[in-house]
Amino acid sequence: MSETTSNSDVESPRADALPTRVFVTGASGFVGRSVVRELVARGHKAVCLIRDKQKFDAAMRDVPADRVEIVIGDLFDVAAVTQGVSSADAVIHLVGLIAEDRWRGQTFERIHVSGTEQVLSAAKAAGVKRYVHMSALGTRAGAVSLYHKTKWAAENLVRSSGLDWTIFRPSLIHGPDGEFTRMMKTFVCDMTVPAFGFLPSPFPVIPYFGSGQSKLQPVSVKDVAHCFVAALAKPETIGRVFDLGGATAVTWIELYRICRELIPCAKSWKPIVGMPVPVAKAMAMTVMKLPILPRELRFNVGQVQMSQENSVCDVKPVEEMFGIHMRDFRSELTAYAGQI
Repeated sequence: MSETTSNSDVESPRADALPTRVFVTGASGFVGRSVVRELVARGHKAVCLIRDKQKFDAAMRDVPADRVEIVIGDLFDVAAVTQGVSSADAVIHLVGLIAEDRWRGQTFERIHVSGTEQVLSAAKAAGVKRYVHMSALGTRAGAVSLYHKTKWAAENLVRSSGLDWTIFRPSLIHGPDGEFTRMMKTFVCDMTVPAFGFLPSPFPVIPYFGSGQSKLQPVSVKDVAHCFVAALAKPETIGRVFDLGGATAVTWIELYRICRELIPCAKSWKPIVGMPVPVAKAMAMTVMKLPILPRELRFNVGQVQMSQENSVCDVKPVEEMFGIHMRDFRSELTAYAGQI
């Protein structure tokens, strides 16, 4: 099932029809910042679980301070999560990983599964019933990648929680301050990247895995934020799972060509080159574990696996549920490319 939301032209629901205080995990992240802004715009107060207040404040100067409440901590700080949930009447759980960092204890199992369990337990203990959950397109029983397997395990915890839950599964999320678009700018603009953090290393091609013909459906962070917040006012979304995708599906090669065409300072002649999947997996298990490339340019086996699957969905159910039109990647990138 799919459902999406966003667009400033959609009428906001009445604030008195919504939960007034919403606890948001991952509030300082790329998606979290957009969700907080959407909450505030729709009359909520956002109770934000963050680790770095100074960084959050700097990124959210445009949000009225009296509409945001800060809780310092992480998913495994029981006191912080309890404090945040206890002062709220709904929860939006966004925290997730795309790559593990075992040295820092950040594994898919711990963050996706144990972290979700922590938040659900706190919500139940506080008597908070409404819960909206971030999953990912492609999450399913029998998934190949560990990323999707742990997302599926987390979804099962949500389904069995007894809460009034809604689950969203976005495709690749994009926006001017997103990790993906920053990486794309590096891919299409830079001829060197810092190896080991300081040594210029050649970066002469724009790489993809396999044939590059698998399709994905990049979805605007604005649409994602709109969906998460609008769902709070729609009891008919309770107990449902919604896929989120943009208006248009593209192959990886098409996606790279669009970025190379539209991002300022891109090298139009920089070649887009495929890497055989076995080679990519071998690199993921060896050199990509070393700090040779910047963290955002390293990849893991799961990312290689997922790039070989289509990550697309039917947007009609979402558009009908929320009365919106999902944004198109090319159009959105054209509008914000200069801000990346």
